[in-house]
Amino acid sequence: MVNKMQKILITGFPRVGKTTLINNLIVNLNKSAVGLITNEIREKGKRIGFNIMTLSGLEYPLASKLNHSSKYRVSSYGVYVENIDKIINQLELEMQNSDYDIVIIDEIGRMELFSGPFKRFLENCLDTKEVLGSIMLNDNQYTKRIKERSDTVLFHLTRENRLVLEKKIMEMLQ
Repeated sequence: MVNKMQKILITGFPRVGKTTLINNLIVNLNKSAVGLITNEIREKGKRIGFNIMTLSGLEYPLASKLNHSSKYRVSSYGVYVENIDKIINQLELEMQNSDYDIVIIDEIGRMELFSGPFKRFLENCLDTKEVLGSIMLNDNQYTKRIKERSDTVLFHLTRENRLVLEKKIMEMLQ
């Protein structure tokens, strides 16, 4: 049983299945959730960007290889920081106006961390809510502090341990 203030974060290499695992957990949990998910945008089998969406369905582009005007860059992707801020504004409204058991934050990554409102939202959730999320594998000082919190349980996802971790996390969240 998870302490209501405990945080469960999943890390791992890109494309290992962190978002898929979180989606599976959301579907199978008997809890109401509010939060955000980051999904790849693929074209002809190649990743060209990412979308960010609330669990309630509001969706915006997060980053694109076609976004050359953004000063916020991760690799070849231009990041739409204003869209992260719009998602956070929506989540704050949803959290004020609904009952929920857990906050989903997929992902705590370099793109999302360009947003001041995202970081404030994240810190508030980590301090006051039950959280299930994913976090980038390679740390900066900010993510290292999050992973080192005493109320945080960190799981390293691999293709080999995916099913075992899903079962273990599901048991913790029951």
